[in-house]
Amino acid sequence: QVQVAESGGGLVQAGGSLRLSCTGSGRTFSRYAMAWFRQAPGKEREFVATINWSGGSIDYADSVKGRFTISRNNNKNTMYLQMNSLKPEDTAVYYCAARGFGYYSTREDEYGYWGQGTQVTVSS
Repeated sequence: QVQVAESGGGLVQAGGSLRLSCTGSGRTFSRYAMAWFRQAPGKEREFVATINWSGGSIDYADSVKGRFTISRNNNKNTMYLQMNSLKPEDTAVYYCAARGFGYYSTREDEYGYWGQGTQVTVSS
């Protein structure tokens, strides 16, 4: 079992950058595939990016490809989301999620462990 917690959200102007972090508890963090999801006001939660246990396999939502980069450091039990060229439509609560398999997934229902979320607001 793993617990995860996000940090790094905030307010940024359009075109700016932010880096989110997700720190996991426990000695088995490296066994879990991880992902970022987000939920904008009045919308359903959506997939953003995912990474397998080693960091060797990655996938992104089309809306963030070329702007966001997901990575992880298993020695630090931490996953990251580097967000560049931010747009107002990126405004959302960003959630970190972990699944009990090493292979990644873009499906929300395949993740059993979630953080509380961190707010990202992009002003125009």
